[in-house]
Amino acid sequence: MAKSKTQFVCQNCGTVHNRWAGKCDGCGEWNTIIEDDMMGGIGSGPGKVPKKGRAVALTTLSGETEEAPRIFTGISELDRATGGGFVRGSAVLVGGDPGIGKSTLLMQAAAALSRRGHRIIYVSGEEAVAQVRLRAQRLDAADTEVLLAAETNVEDILATIGEGKRPDLVIIDSIQTLWSDTADSAPGTVTQVRTGVQAMIRFAKQTGAAMVLVGHVTKEGQIAGPRVVEHMVDAVLYFEGDRGHHYRILRTVKNRFGPTDEIGVFEMSDKGLREVTNPSELFLGERNSKSPGAAVFAGMEGTRPVLVEVQALVAPTSLGTPRRAVVGWDSSRLSMILAVLEAHCGVKLGQHDVYLNVAGGYRITEPAADLAVASALVSSLAGLALPADCVYFGEISLSGAVRPVSQTAQRLKEAEKLGFSGAMLPATSAEVPKGANGRWVTIEDLPDLVSRIAGSAAKLRQTPEDD
Repeated sequence: MAKSKTQFVCQNCGTVHNRWAGKCDGCGEWNTIIEDDMMGGIGSGPGKVPKKGRAVALTTLSGETEEAPRIFTGISELDRATGGGFVRGSAVLVGGDPGIGKSTLLMQAAAALSRRGHRIIYVSGEEAVAQVRLRAQRLDAADTEVLLAAETNVEDILATIGEGKRPDLVIIDSIQTLWSDTADSAPGTVTQVRTGVQAMIRFAKQTGAAMVLVGHVTKEGQIAGPRVVEHMVDAVLYFEGDRGHHYRILRTVKNRFGPTDEIGVFEMSDKGLREVTNPSELFLGERNSKSPGAAVFAGMEGTRPVLVEVQALVAPTSLGTPRRAVVGWDSSRLSMILAVLEAHCGVKLGQHDVYLNVAGGYRITEPAADLAVASALVSSLAGLALPADCVYFGEISLSGAVRPVSQTAQRLKEAEKLGFSGAMLPATSAEVPKGANGRWVTIEDLPDLVSRIAGSAAKLRQTPEDD
């Protein structure tokens, strides 16, 4: 018989140690390391005694495949983020900050599925039944046939949802509250979270019921607990948003049955979450087209084009070290754009404070926003407002060249739909639509962009004198 191996796992961050220590090397917490039996961990069966394996049938990559059956909620933004609805037998992990609206969204989804005739079970581990009923009344979901339970024990939950007819969807809110009799640690620890998620995924695969697990996030915005949970589930959705803004974004970061990087946009109201079918109008709703330092970026989120305003403020500084403040974009990438502007364009920003903001609290992750950011910076420094009907997109290299980005046609089509007739884009873009009505201006390098903005400023100064 193989010798049983043990390891020591930190219950706060999940760091694995070869021997016990009072302080964790990963997170620095004290007295959080406990002994964990590797024979009962990930990849092993429920028993600790190894048994002889059985041969499984091998097959080839070629052959007939069937599309995964899905459960459509009728909430188009949620169906978009999940790739077309919840897949039967799958496990979906939904994470987000406390109070961001995770439970509200799932309650609305449960009510919508129940109205379509599906059997839905909602298990709450954080709230009592009365509290969940109050939320359902506020969301106009109390008249549906959603089955409700308040329980945290894994074995009791499995016995409850396993009775009677198989449920179509099971919602567990949340995984940090689950605890099992087979683990000796406290609820919320790495061992308990891993054990609970394993049991729920096993039930989903065996019965064909879709399983939705709600997870808390840490200060860094990651799902609390071991990262192995994100590898175990079939899809991971992050519910994002700023408390100071009324919109929420459901972002897909992993999906085994659909595309990743998709987003669903919602607006928070007193009646719950409302779908936003055109996010570009939401992010451009309060735009001031006459102020300098504002450029409209035509971005992509998965397969969806999104137009958002990038705002920049360049002001002289009295400090020895100028300030660099960024909201909604990568601060390191802003430093790179500033360096390229100074090295290749002669734009001196070393004695200026630079503030960059993405309007509406939206966060941009793709490098295609480089051209829009550079345009906003030069516009603010020159004190000249950019054309109100023009969008910007393109990646800037360290040599100052403007590199092409993907899905150019979709970006331009979205801009035309919202009334933008002009665009500044990379000169080597291969997807520019032919015969379009828009005024597409191709930019080869960053000095070309700066000269065009400076030329517009010179013409603007000469106009009053000519009149």
